[in-house]
Order: sequence, then C-alpha cells, then structure tokens
Amino acid sequence: MADYIIAAASTADLPHTFLEAHQVPCIRYTYSIGMDVFEDDCKEESRQKAYEAMRGGVVYSTSMINAATYADFFRGLLETGKNVIYLDMSKEMSSSHIAAAEAAETVRKEFPDQTLYTMDTRCISGGLGILVEEMVRRREEGMSFDDAIAWGEEHKLRIMHRFTVDDLQYLKRGGRVSNASAMVGALLSIKPVLYVPDDGKLTVAAKVRGRKAALAAILDGVKRDLVDPDGQTIRILHADCMEDAQWLKTELLNAYPTLAEVVISNLGVIIGAHCGPGLLTVFYFGDRRKP
Repeated sequence: MADYIIAAASTADLPHTFLEAHQVPCIRYTYSIGMDVFEDDCKEESRQKAYEAMRGGVVYSTSMINAATYADFFRGLLETGKNVIYLDMSKEMSSSHIAAAEAAETVRKEFPDQTLYTMDTRCISGGLGILVEEMVRRREEGMSFDDAIAWGEEHKLRIMHRFTVDDLQYLKRGGRVSNASAMVGALLSIKPVLYVPDDGKLTVAAKVRGRKAALAAILDGVKRDLVDPDGQTIRILHADCMEDAQWLKTELLNAYPTLAEVVISNLGVIIGAHCGPGLLTVFYFGDRRKP
C-alpha cells in the first residue's frame, strides 16, 4: 500500500464498515432535530431511522462544517507525517467547501514539508463514494500520491449521478424550487428527474408525470450513459423506497448481465434531509455527463 492518506466527508454516503476497514478518515457533517444535534455516523440503521421519522413529520436540518473544525481535522491527518488527499462534495453543492479551502490554506503553512490536496470532486453522495472507493483501491494497489490525484481529476467527471425525488416540499424548503412550483407539482404529480453535470450542480434533466415515469426516465438515462458495463458496480442509494430500488436493480441486471453487481444502500441523512424520503439515486461510470 502506498503511504499517504485519502480522507473523505460523511457525505460520500459510504457505509461506516468500508471507512473503518480501509482506514479512511472521515469528517462528519451534523444534522439537527430542533435543538438536538447529531453526528452523521454513516450507519444504515441511523439512516433508516431518520427517514421513518421524516415520514412521521419530523423536520431535519443540516449545518455547514466551519473552518476551525476542518483545520483540526486536517491538522490531525498531517501530524501523521503523511501527505493527504481530501475528497468532499462538489463546491457548487456545499458552502462547506469554502471553509475547507480556507482551513487547508492555513494548515498547509504549518506543515510546509507535506502536501494536503483538496479536490473539487464535482460529485455528491454515492458519486463521491465511488470516487473515494476507486482512489482508495488504487492506493492499496500501490499507486503513487501524484498518480492518484491525476487519476481522480481525470475520472471524476465520468461518474454519473441520476436522481428523482418524491416530494417537492423538501426542495422548496431548501430554496431549490419555488412555493408555486411545489404546489403545482403536488397537484399534478410532477416528479423532477435530476442529474449532476460537469459543473457539479444538481440540475433538472426532465419533469415527468408520476413516480413510474420518473423511475423509467432514470433507467433510460443509465442506458444512454453506460458504455462499458462489463465488470462495473452500479450503486443505488435510496431514502426509504426499497421497492423502487429493487425494481431498478432488477432492470439493470436484466439489461446488463455482465455487471459485477448492483449494490443498494440507504442514502445518507445529510443529503436526505434536503430531498426527503422517496429520493432514489443511481451512480456509475459513463462516458460523459449529459441530461
């Protein structure tokens, strides 16, 4: 194994078992219910409990990580004497990226003989998780620090992200759709189909009538993107909609029997708090990002 650290944020939505098994240091975002603050522990049971609570009307809120917290995290990594690659959400999706950049600039001055590389991944959630997994695997296979950075920069825009949400009220609460749009969407059962383009922003690819049409649109999008399915692992993350996730998994395996596997897991609470239960996402490698 090459002797450097790949660190991540909990918004990579990887299971805590992966982070522990592969020694990936992880800075934890937090979420709140009223005055009570909880750490994003990346555990399946915590995620499922959160979505059950949301369906019961409990409102979750999230907070950015401040520069001081990032600085402490980075400082602890560099005190090992190793170089560090840090992977977090796309800067277009989180104001925490600015705090991380400020903290990194400060801490680098304290460790002039080491390198702290912070990547604008242009990825979120399971897409970020795929990038972390692939770079960790290459480090474990002996890829050098500089080559791992080059590989990540070269391949990050080949990671596809496709989403649909079930309740526009969550996007309204986060300012991503207007109140009027949310009301009309609810009345007409409009479901947005979203993706992440090269700039790293969450963007609407289409608006369709009904959940089945949204799921079909996601499947069609995957089929347009997927040019090299042989041996690839596709990741489906869901917010308390296992039946839909299983449907998509079955359709993908039927269409691409040479896939290595299709893995289903719960979406992390931080992203889920902004999109609500019923969010279904799929992540995989394609040729280029497109609607």
